[in-house]
Amino acid sequence: MKLSNDNLTQVILDSLGEGLFTVDQYFQINSFNKAAEKILGVDRNEVIGDFCKNVFKSPRCYGDCPIGKVLESGELVNDLESEFETMDRKKIPVRLNASILKDESETPIGGVVSFRDLSYLESIQKNLVTSSQFFGIVGQHKSMVEIFNLIEEVADSESSILITGESGTGKEMIADAIHKSSQCSSGPYIKVNCSVFPPNLLASELFGHVKGSFTDAYRDRIGRFEMADKGTLFLDEIAEMSLQMQVQLLRVLQEGTFERIGESRTRKVKLRVIAATNKDIHKEMKEGRFREDLFYRLNVIPIHLPPLRERRCDIAHLVQHFINKYSLISGKNIKEVDDEAMDIIISNDWAGNVRELENTIEYAFARTKDTIIHASKLPPNVRLKVEYMSNKNRDISHFKDDNEYGRIKALLEEHQWNRSRVAREIGIGRTTLWRKMKALGLEY
Repeated sequence: MKLSNDNLTQVILDSLGEGLFTVDQYFQINSFNKAAEKILGVDRNEVIGDFCKNVFKSPRCYGDCPIGKVLESGELVNDLESEFETMDRKKIPVRLNASILKDESETPIGGVVSFRDLSYLESIQKNLVTSSQFFGIVGQHKSMVEIFNLIEEVADSESSILITGESGTGKEMIADAIHKSSQCSSGPYIKVNCSVFPPNLLASELFGHVKGSFTDAYRDRIGRFEMADKGTLFLDEIAEMSLQMQVQLLRVLQEGTFERIGESRTRKVKLRVIAATNKDIHKEMKEGRFREDLFYRLNVIPIHLPPLRERRCDIAHLVQHFINKYSLISGKNIKEVDDEAMDIIISNDWAGNVRELENTIEYAFARTKDTIIHASKLPPNVRLKVEYMSNKNRDISHFKDDNEYGRIKALLEEHQWNRSRVAREIGIGRTTLWRKMKALGLEY
């Protein structure tokens, strides 16, 4: 039987794994696929014709609508994190994309939104929580434990926090943990990456604007500060902000007031600001790219995340954490990495830090068919880098250092000669430990 064009379109939409709906120029729903029905727990016949904000009940519907955003800017919205409310009033995290629908004359006639339910990721995260974690952050090194303690100590404070550290160390996860443990955890949590917006758009993003205040400002729009009122605002890559924007931000932090672009009315907000940067902020100030007064306003509670190479004892825990994570996601029964692979992983300098380590495990998962990740399944750049360093440092005479002999012997006796436990405590692979023991004459 041949399908009509309309029926064929609906069959195609219903075959998608992502939820998808379209609206007209008045934001009324005119199509809704099966995945959207399943995720929201609604019947499409009951929602078609209704306004989308009445169906999804998302905080973004009231000031940061993704369809309004694409109609206003003409640019696609990709991988935007949001929250929808299901029929049984359960709030679910989603990631969505939005684009404009146009007729044959290129006139906008509505919008299309596709979205994915991220609830399964939250479920996985809960299953991964262990005693070595703090709000999903893996770390037993002294520096990480001190950070976890600090977060708990300042939970009830409203003071600004500045998180510094190299790219990939997990600054956003620290910000998430601060919000979740704070007294405003029930309030909104709004994130802004300052590096992705040009200065003029960043001002609108943070403070909002009124209709007609600049080209393409077709309607009033609230900014992220208003959205985060009585909650937390996370400003990532703060050092990328222009000096002019830094002045505006400083005023909000000092006075708690601001104006939308194109409006003279002063508005007041109460929130906690967390900022983060991977740049050397003191160098930025010295070279005139970051204001000292803004630094001191943000840096009330400083948190510095150490690079992974400075906390090697956490690498084995992180490897197991990512193995557990990708086992749950992929359904593969992979349990561990072999000694040679662990040796390579721990010996790496991890310039990309935790993010690079996770990418390495994900890569190995994609290539592994049995239950153990072997060294040959690690990314070539990781293997070659460690091989180069091994060739460069082939001389192992330093293994015979008396202090190292005494330390390793004491740890072996403490752990009843369990090499796996000793290797984890030192922060090296089991094979490396065995070679050290052999060189030191500590074979059992």
